[in-house]
Amino acid sequence: MGATTNRWLAITLCLGSALILWSATLCYAAPMGLPSQQTQQSQQTSGTNRRIGAVKAINGAAITLTPDSGPDVTVTVQAATRIVRIAPGEKDLKNAAPLQLQDVQIGDRILVGGKAAEDNQSFVASSIVVMKRSDLQARHEQDLQDWQKRGVDGLAKAVDAAAGTVTLSVRGKDLVIHTSHSTVFRRYAPNSVKFDDATSSTLQELHPGDQVRARGDRSADGSELAAEEIVSGAFPLFAGTVNSVDASSSTLSVHDLLSKKNLVVKITQDSQLRHLPPEMAQRIAMRLKGAAAGVTEAASGESSSSSAGNGQTKREQAADSVSSGAATGAGMAARRNGMGGPRSGGAPDFQQILSHAPTVSLADLHKGDAVVILATESKDGSGTAIKLFSGVEPILQAAPNAAQAMMLAPWSLGGPSGDMGGP
Repeated sequence: MGATTNRWLAITLCLGSALILWSATLCYAAPMGLPSQQTQQSQQTSGTNRRIGAVKAINGAAITLTPDSGPDVTVTVQAATRIVRIAPGEKDLKNAAPLQLQDVQIGDRILVGGKAAEDNQSFVASSIVVMKRSDLQARHEQDLQDWQKRGVDGLAKAVDAAAGTVTLSVRGKDLVIHTSHSTVFRRYAPNSVKFDDATSSTLQELHPGDQVRARGDRSADGSELAAEEIVSGAFPLFAGTVNSVDASSSTLSVHDLLSKKNLVVKITQDSQLRHLPPEMAQRIAMRLKGAAAGVTEAASGESSSSSAGNGQTKREQAADSVSSGAATGAGMAARRNGMGGPRSGGAPDFQQILSHAPTVSLADLHKGDAVVILATESKDGSGTAIKLFSGVEPILQAAPNAAQAMMLAPWSLGGPSGDMGGP
């Protein structure tokens, strides 16, 4: 919620120059979701004197503000301090309503203008713009419902920066995403699985193989979408065996079967750990074995030049056939395990089926266990687990290509929701 709220506050304040004289830098950057940490640091050194964050405590005429970066700041409210309230999404202060200090509450988001002390630990406010916590929660719920209603997620198959399009693989079908100058691009931060941590991005940073979540209006036939917002990220998916588990640091060491390297994976409260029942794992293994064989034959018959033509690798080209085969096997097993089957009138949803597998904890994992992990991208051989599945021994033992086939499937991060953080 924080990054989106910052964008609303910044846009509002840019257009409401009658309240405070803001720099052109903030106005230019506001549509991209700033102030960011770098922007706030530049503000502190350029003398523009403003702070944005959440109200931590209120004691008389003093507000303790927790900024989005840096230590807490004490804000002194004077009799002449102008306080106004705006609704999330408002882009003009002409609709702001006067507010009294006693109406400001812990958890409210505020943007303060005024004079900072030399140590930057205290601040005398000349103006405060408030977004009430209750308003933000209501808007957050509306956004969440909108993402669920008009959002899609899948694997990027091709990116055409000149045409402003991204082709996604969504449940085995292609979906063309059209972008425009008003499309908001965001990208997940390294080693973070939280939607709120996503930073401002561009179409040029999106690449084939990335996980993509887009929100907008679909065409009548459902094959295209005009994107209002796109969130993307590179999330490696690998299979391996557990070397060790460190409960004190909430990490596990995993031997990656493809790279033959040992990787350290951190488990957080947002990580989803699940165990596949034997019957489900065996049926997925059978389907993946057949799908992997088909992929190998198809790949051997295609030239590398045709793959380069649309910016798609063979790993990405294989995703569609693999996911549909895996979903069918998983769906059969899921129905027998009482987990629900495919959606009526459509193909089984591989991710939906796997999401019904029983949850486990880090303590349930042991040395030698086979796992498949979707993690954050990291350059130092470590990452944070987004989703982890154990009980996958039948899949990895089925055939060398079966393990690779499961990794080719377009795994979904899930929508911006309660399990992954929301917009």
